[in-house]
Amino acid sequence: MKVQSYLFFDGRCEEALEFYSSKLGAKVKDLMRFKDNPDPAGAEGCGNGSGSPISPDKVMHASFQIGETELLASDGMAAGQPKFEGISLALTAKDEAEARRLFAALSEGGQVQMPMAKTFFSPAFGMVADRFGVSWMVLAD
Repeated sequence: MKVQSYLFFDGRCEEALEFYSSKLGAKVKDLMRFKDNPDPAGAEGCGNGSGSPISPDKVMHASFQIGETELLASDGMAAGQPKFEGISLALTAKDEAEARRLFAALSEGGQVQMPMAKTFFSPAFGMVADRFGVSWMVLAD
């Protein structure tokens, strides 16, 4: 059994994958666009909640790896307003310097929720919502 996070970027999936690749070293393992769906009727039926179909170039499904973790992603309904509520991804760095670098990278265009600081459980811990609204807890091992 395996549990994985599936992130719906609501039309900004490709942008998110590029951001995570450049800032976190993410590796895209698999990417399927709506136009690549082997069942075209199924892809045409996917709407964005406004009654209009999703662009065939949007990401239907992707998998990407950050460190040892595989995450899944999609453009979802592609309405342009991704919401990530009630969940946070924990990113554990090998040391304080890497934690600070990753935190700074995720903060670009995002919102710091708790500045990076020493805690009783880590020499460096901080919380940030990245530019897509994904909440991250970054800490040094």
